[in-house]
Amino acid sequence: MSLPPRSSPRRVSFRSGAAGSPWPAVTLRLALIFLVSGGLGYLIGHVVLGLFLGTAACLVWNLVNQVQLERWLREGRTLEPPDSRGLWGDIFNGIHRLQRRQRSRRQKLATILQGIRESINAMPDAAVILRENSEIQWWNGPARDLLGLQWPQDEGQRIANLFRHPDFGSFIRREEEGTSTITVPSPVDEDLMLEIRLIPYAENQRLLLARDITRLYRLERMRRDFVANISHELRTPLTVIHGLSETLADTVGNGDPRTRRSIELIHQQTLRMERLVEDLLMLSRLETEPKPVEMKPVNLPAVLGLLVEEARTLSGDGNHRIELDTDPGLWVYGDESELRSALSNLVFNAVKYTPAGGHIQVLWQRRGNRAYFRVEDDGPGIPAQHLPRLTERFYRLDSGRSSRTGGTGLGLAIVKHVLGRYGTRLQIKSEVGKGSRFSITFPERLTLPYVDTTMISETAGRR
Repeated sequence: MSLPPRSSPRRVSFRSGAAGSPWPAVTLRLALIFLVSGGLGYLIGHVVLGLFLGTAACLVWNLVNQVQLERWLREGRTLEPPDSRGLWGDIFNGIHRLQRRQRSRRQKLATILQGIRESINAMPDAAVILRENSEIQWWNGPARDLLGLQWPQDEGQRIANLFRHPDFGSFIRREEEGTSTITVPSPVDEDLMLEIRLIPYAENQRLLLARDITRLYRLERMRRDFVANISHELRTPLTVIHGLSETLADTVGNGDPRTRRSIELIHQQTLRMERLVEDLLMLSRLETEPKPVEMKPVNLPAVLGLLVEEARTLSGDGNHRIELDTDPGLWVYGDESELRSALSNLVFNAVKYTPAGGHIQVLWQRRGNRAYFRVEDDGPGIPAQHLPRLTERFYRLDSGRSSRTGGTGLGLAIVKHVLGRYGTRLQIKSEVGKGSRFSITFPERLTLPYVDTTMISETAGRR
C-alpha cells in the first residue's frame, strides 16, 4: 500500500473547513486503507481480520510517529524535523515553523535586551531592578561601585539587608507616602553622598537609581554653613549698633535735624538687617532639618485670627479692609511656629503691597478631606513672567518698593521651604490690575477631622 507523496512545507491551519486543511486528505486516506483491508479480508473470507490488520497498521504508524515526535522534542532540537509523510509530516513541519519563529523572536528579544543592558551599564548612575519585597533582580556596573553589590551572591537578596543605613531602610518602606528621593552616604565610602530615587514600574517592580552628588552636597553644605555662620556673627554687632542708635536718638533729641535723620536711617537699616539675619537663620534651619520635629494639632483658626489683628495694626493709616473667613473646627497637624511664620508672610505681604484702602480676604476652609488656605487682594497684581521666580531667595519685582516696605526678599522662600516639609506647595495666581491670590492645600493626612471648639472652650473654662 503506497502513501501519497510528502507535501512541501506550508502554513498549516487546523480550523475545520479552512483553506489548506489536511483533514480531507487524511479522511480519504483512512477510507482507502479500511476499504483495501476490508476487501482483502473479504477475499480470504475474514473481513473482521482484514479490518483489524488495517487498524493495527494505522496504530503502529501513528505510534512510530509519536515516538519520533517525542524524541525530537525531548532530545533533538535539530534544525530539521523527522522525515515523515501525510498528516504527521504536516504536524512536524508546522511545529518546525513555530520553533523557527520562536527562535527568531528569542534572538530579537535577546538582542534588544542586550542593547538595553549595555545602555544601562553605560550610565554613570547606579541602576538596580527590585522585585516584590525589594529583592534584587539585576543591577548595572555603577551599582557595584556605588552600592557595593556583588555578583552572584547578592542576587535575590533584599536590598535593605545589604544597605543598612537607617534612613534608607525607612525610605524603602515609606513608598506609600510618595517620598521620591533621599540623600544618604554610600555603603562603600561614607565620603560619597548618593541621591537615591525609586521608580515603580510593571507589576510589583521598582527601579532604584542612585546618583553621586558628593560635589553638589559639599557645595550646598558649605553654602548653608556660610550663611549660618555669617548670620550668627552679624547678630552681635547689629545688636550693638541697634542699641547705640537708640541711645544716640535719645541723646540728640530735638538737636540738628540732619544728625537726627542720620541716626533714624541707622536705626531703620539696623532693624532691616536684623530681620534679614533672622530670616537667613530660619532658612538655614529649614534646610537642615528634613521635617518638623514634632507634629501636633495646630489651631490654625486661632492663629489666623491673631495674624489678621496684627495685619490690621500693620495697615495703620492704610485703612485696608481685611476680612477673615475661617472654619473654627478645622485644625491641622504640624509645627505651630513654622506654620505661623509661613502664613504671616503671606498675610503681611498682602498688606504691604496692596494700596491704601484695598480689600484683602483671608480664607480657611475645608475642601473635601483637605484644608484650604487662601489670601486674596485687589492690589496691582504681578506680571506673569515673574510668577515662577517669586519664591527664589532675594527675588524682587521692585527693589525700591521692597526697601520702602522693609522686605528682605526671603519671605516667600521661607514659605516654600516650610510647605515643602509638609508635602505641599504654594499656588500663585495673579493678573496685572486685578490683584493676586496665594493659596495652599494641605494634604489629607495632615487635616484633622472636625474639632468641637465649644467642648475645648468649656474644658478650658473648668480648668
